[in-house]
Amino acid sequence: MVQIFITGGTFDKEYNYITGKLFFKNTHVPQLLEQGRNNVDRDIKTLMMVDSLEMTSEDREIIVHNCKKSKYEDIIVTHGTDTIVETAKVLAAANLKGKTIILTGALIPSAFGNSSDGFFNLGASLAFAQALSPGVYISMNGKYFNWDNVKKNRKTGFFEEIN
Repeated sequence: MVQIFITGGTFDKEYNYITGKLFFKNTHVPQLLEQGRNNVDRDIKTLMMVDSLEMTSEDREIIVHNCKKSKYEDIIVTHGTDTIVETAKVLAAANLKGKTIILTGALIPSAFGNSSDGFFNLGASLAFAQALSPGVYISMNGKYFNWDNVKKNRKTGFFEEIN
């Protein structure tokens, strides 16, 4: 069983065609899993729907608390890409022994359909959560990174290793 925690981020944003602004309505994760014909047993819980640039230390503590209390060892956290590394650091510091935690996001909202990377990132994260050793990782664009060896390249939009 894989636990999936939703926290918002671009992954779950909608586009208002009248105002041109992005906003949150509902998570797209269940539909994406159905679309991908995913048959991995999972438990999905929405913790919050926030832009990661607005995520607080209290929000991060909610994520840590839920990861600690989850009865499942394999956990995916959907998250905004701008501060995903900061949340990964907080999770790693919480020393959640025996748990494999994968943080993932999207640069383009899942609501944008085939142009979004969210669908692919979610699928890769499901595979990584089941295959990697316990620890905290970030999964983007078909790669996984150790929490302490990754950064978002703000020029290319891709995540890359620091070393």
